[in-house]
Amino acid sequence: MQPKNTIARIANKEISLFFSSPIAYLFLAAFAGVTLFTFFWGEAFFARNIADVRPLFEWMPLLLIFLASTLTMRMWSEERRSGTLEYVLTQPVPLWHFVLGKFLGCVALLVVALVITLPLPITVAVLGDLDWGPVIAGYLATLLLGAAYLSIGLFVSSRSDNQIVSLITAVALCGVFYLLGSKAITDFFGTAASEWLRLLGTGSRFESITRGVIDVRDLYYYLSLILIFLALNTFALERERWAATGNKQHHQGWHVLTGLLLVNALGANLWLGQINSLRVDATQGNQYSISSATEHYLNQLQEPLLIRGYFSSKTHPLLSPLVPQIRDLIKEYEIESHGKVRVEFIDPATNPELEQEANQKYAIQPVPFQISDRYQASVVNSYFNVLVQYGDEYQVLGFRDLIEVKTGGEADLDVKLRNPEHDLTRAIKKVLHSYQAGGNLFDTVKGELVFNAYVSTDSALPQPLQEFKRALETEMKKQQEKSANRLKVNFIDPAADGGKVGEQIAQDYGFNPMATSLLSNERFYFYLTLAQGDQVVQIPLDDMSAASFERNFASALKRFASGFTKTVAFVAPEAAMASHYQAQGTQFGQLEQFLGAELNVVREDLGDGSVSGEADVLFLAAPKALNEKQLFAVDQFLMQGGTVIAATSPYAASLSQRSLSLQKQESGLSAWLKHHGLSIDEKLVMDKQSVPFPLPVNRNIGGFSVQEMRMLDYPYFIDVRADGLNAESAITNSLPQATMAWASPIVLDADKQKSRKVTELLRSSDQSWLSGDMNIAPQITSEGITRYLPSGEQKSQLLGVISQGRFDSFFAGKESPLLKKENADSTNEQNTQPDASKNIGSVIQHSPDSARIILFSSNDFLSDPVVSMAGMANGGQYLNSLQLMANTFDWALEDEGLMSIRARSNFNRTLPTMEQSTQAFWEYLNYGLALLALAVVGFVQYRVKRAREQQYRQWLAS
Repeated sequence: MQPKNTIARIANKEISLFFSSPIAYLFLAAFAGVTLFTFFWGEAFFARNIADVRPLFEWMPLLLIFLASTLTMRMWSEERRSGTLEYVLTQPVPLWHFVLGKFLGCVALLVVALVITLPLPITVAVLGDLDWGPVIAGYLATLLLGAAYLSIGLFVSSRSDNQIVSLITAVALCGVFYLLGSKAITDFFGTAASEWLRLLGTGSRFESITRGVIDVRDLYYYLSLILIFLALNTFALERERWAATGNKQHHQGWHVLTGLLLVNALGANLWLGQINSLRVDATQGNQYSISSATEHYLNQLQEPLLIRGYFSSKTHPLLSPLVPQIRDLIKEYEIESHGKVRVEFIDPATNPELEQEANQKYAIQPVPFQISDRYQASVVNSYFNVLVQYGDEYQVLGFRDLIEVKTGGEADLDVKLRNPEHDLTRAIKKVLHSYQAGGNLFDTVKGELVFNAYVSTDSALPQPLQEFKRALETEMKKQQEKSANRLKVNFIDPAADGGKVGEQIAQDYGFNPMATSLLSNERFYFYLTLAQGDQVVQIPLDDMSAASFERNFASALKRFASGFTKTVAFVAPEAAMASHYQAQGTQFGQLEQFLGAELNVVREDLGDGSVSGEADVLFLAAPKALNEKQLFAVDQFLMQGGTVIAATSPYAASLSQRSLSLQKQESGLSAWLKHHGLSIDEKLVMDKQSVPFPLPVNRNIGGFSVQEMRMLDYPYFIDVRADGLNAESAITNSLPQATMAWASPIVLDADKQKSRKVTELLRSSDQSWLSGDMNIAPQITSEGITRYLPSGEQKSQLLGVISQGRFDSFFAGKESPLLKKENADSTNEQNTQPDASKNIGSVIQHSPDSARIILFSSNDFLSDPVVSMAGMANGGQYLNSLQLMANTFDWALEDEGLMSIRARSNFNRTLPTMEQSTQAFWEYLNYGLALLALAVVGFVQYRVKRAREQQYRQWLAS
């Protein structure tokens, strides 16, 4: 008989025996029941508000220990007790056929059990944006782990004739393998020893696969574990035959073969442990793999880059499991760099010299953590830092930069690496560009550049500008030498040749003659540009000094260079008093900190009527009452071909510990935006697809007052997701969700936008409506819930837009506000000579086609209080709105290197807001589907049994 026929017959026999008794149905019912309970209750799926199936696999390693032990306890014990084992041992069939047949029969039952749980991920996929990669990896990990436990259980069962003894022993042995890599054991050891234990633990390997990374090392570990215990099972049964044969050489051969199998399995695991590249990242977007953006920066390295991890062997138990994860990622950098990155890992406690260097040179200090074990509680000074050094430039990342904490209660903390690749690559980018900036800027620019100075003759220029022109000519000769003659310098008189050049630059760039005062009849030109191909950058005039020009020229040159930290001119009103949600200080502190990690964020007041020449982008955050000079600065920055990003609306919220109110806010931008075809309606958008409002509520428990957060339905917090995010735009296509707070609808003027490219970024859902009610406090009914009923027409509203193209100046045909004298009477004007070096004004009439306005219709969606409240609703740090703005700046600066990996955070995929009744429906639906699946299994088994009986009758009749 062929081996496969024997194995299949034995497996079929075991499956038939399973279903001929209640064992199989009890197993399936217990598996489905415990899985559903832990998913919806133990791990609080709906409270977690994350569209994943992690709770499905959270307790699977422990659950499988008991179920696999229960399933296998009778396999050989019952054979031995009933005396049928002797029949098996006397068969002329190799014993491994029986072992493998019984094993496959058990695995088949496990597969059926896993199939019964499939409605859970399907449900999550219906409710939210589910990443199927980790789901598939999780089922694979469960199958492998279950198979490993089944092989252990079969081996234990072969050594006893008592099912209860087999059950207890199998649970104990499987538990040992699980505990080896768990924190209960690893917390007693240092980092190195803990990593070795995790390599031996079934649970730690399981977690590695369920996150979505299918590693050959993990697969081989489970396969080797299965093979070892099946071999031990066969060896244990084979020994039962030895008393009859008495062949010592045969016995010795079995000992050697089994020993070699064990040694080779262990050796292969150790060898594979050194290989990091044999793996498949199954997650959507390859979240655990080095991205092309990282490879791009690594390819720019000209000298060795050092990445050194400072990790203490004794650290906080929640940080300890993160050390091997970040070490694996850093090793990926070393592999991908092909020798350009040098990686070191040290424990400062065992390297006093390196610890002293870390403290003194890099300002790396240990953080005190309180830890406790079963014997004592103590405080340890622990390091969790990463140093990135390139040349003499370096960046240090601490645990606060690397981790993210999600909380479900005071004692329920989920600590994970936030987005380590983004943090490491961002650090590499900063040190790389800082190192490059210390050299010749022209070395970072490809191709030739053209400097055009549209300057009038000396006779037409005021005296200060004549002197500045001489300094400018001298400076440009130096710059030409630095560029190795790749910089072409032209000084052009716009009035020459009948003023044809003046007409051309007025048409192309909006450059009109300047004046020194409002009453002066003298007109002249003094415009400076730097160009490469079709890209033209105007170099602003500040204080007419050589040092100022050199700084502004360098800023313009960096726009053509690859890399360098860009500068954001940040305009925002001063913060109000601190509230329950907001600490004392700036109102956009979290946004500034988030942007400051990659950009140079500089506060700008626009009071002098101009934007700093170093600014690459102008950002207006909740602007308030901009005066004419400030508006002129905004307008002329756009006319110079710049990008203006504005987060503004007619309303601003005021939050305190006891109140929430809404006031009208005049930005000073309304007429300017309307002039450019962008209007914001004085209404509030409300949407049934919304984010909950966290309201602190005091409860009396046993005489004690306890404050807890209650999540209330709040349609003013618009949850923009799916179709509301433009999938074609690089700004939003990788963003899972954004929250727009107290937003208003944007109305586009089709006639004015006809010649421009308009890109819609954010839209509310089709279930949104408009409201003019300024009472925005949550309306709580007597039942303790909020009920907002839609009124009027329900349709999607535009909340974010890009308008790109040629814009006509708001001040076209008007005198420059810079020439107006404030608080000066006519006599003083006539008798006062203007300072030409500070008071030169002209209006650029229109912009080039590269100018852009990016508008978001909310004053508050980026403010600290709203970001904090969104974090409370999410149970962790909320970054989506901040990531939206970071993506916007990267797109505006045409620097999209980190956009592809910025959105790789752990808590991006959230569930939509649902009523409690809706949540209960989906939960009970899954219970019903599990029962239906059990009924289907029973029906199929009944049909198979009837078919076999009929076949048996036919055989008897023949």
